[in-house]
Amino acid sequence: MTVAIFDLSAEDVQRVVSLALAEDVGSGDVTTSSIVPEDARSQASLLVKEAGVVCGLPVAEEVFRALDPDVSFEPLCADGDVVEWPQSVARVEGSARAVLTAERTALNLVGRLSGIATLTRRFVDAIDGRRAQILDTRKTTPGLRALEKYAVRCGGGRNHRFGLYDAVLIKDNHLAIAGSIRAAVAAARRTGVPVQVEAETLEGVREALVARADSILLDNMAPEQLAAAAALVDGRAALEASGGVSLETVRAIAETGVDFISIGALTHSARALDVSLEVQ
Repeated sequence: MTVAIFDLSAEDVQRVVSLALAEDVGSGDVTTSSIVPEDARSQASLLVKEAGVVCGLPVAEEVFRALDPDVSFEPLCADGDVVEWPQSVARVEGSARAVLTAERTALNLVGRLSGIATLTRRFVDAIDGRRAQILDTRKTTPGLRALEKYAVRCGGGRNHRFGLYDAVLIKDNHLAIAGSIRAAVAAARRTGVPVQVEAETLEGVREALVARADSILLDNMAPEQLAAAAALVDGRAALEASGGVSLETVRAIAETGVDFISIGALTHSARALDVSLEVQ
């Protein structure tokens, strides 16, 4: 399986596909096995039925290949491509039983990932010409984080930290225990990874600067506050705006001078794209 341009690992794909098929197929597809001859073969098209950004074709291929190692899967576009509708994005040929049994799992994954990529692209397009970049968050579906963050990249966004292990993000509950931003940052410096601090006021931004945080998360600030924070920081730390960002507000946020805009909705609220499989 080729998953090259957006760096999705084969191990992540195989793990998700294995669990998804185990969940859906269980002890066997009783409908297909009772109706479809064991030696029957079929051809089918994977159709996207609305405009959007395609994502998950290599994942779909792995689903079919898990049930029929000899399946022919021909992508007709690449992940990250914008398509109109209705449009065939892949052709599948192989064991009819495998094609039908794999259908729902493949469609669920392609629809979900394409929906995330499509929503991400809308946010990216909404701030076109601004230097701010769109980020995802850890508000992902448990078990699907690697694939959902891949979908964000396919949509033109960037990934925030992948988990709790690859960057420090000091939030309000950490500060409540640490006692101050300065104390929290000093302790976090021992980890050797980048340190980000959440600030909800300009005073919090000043404290984060004094503590020499690498990045400051400006949480739920109005555009006027964000612009004031950007002027105060003046490039001394990266600035990330977060909280309640929508397609209607994201451009105004980008125009305040922040470096990043993180949006949990990219993964927790994206509507799946409408996709189907049609046997020919």
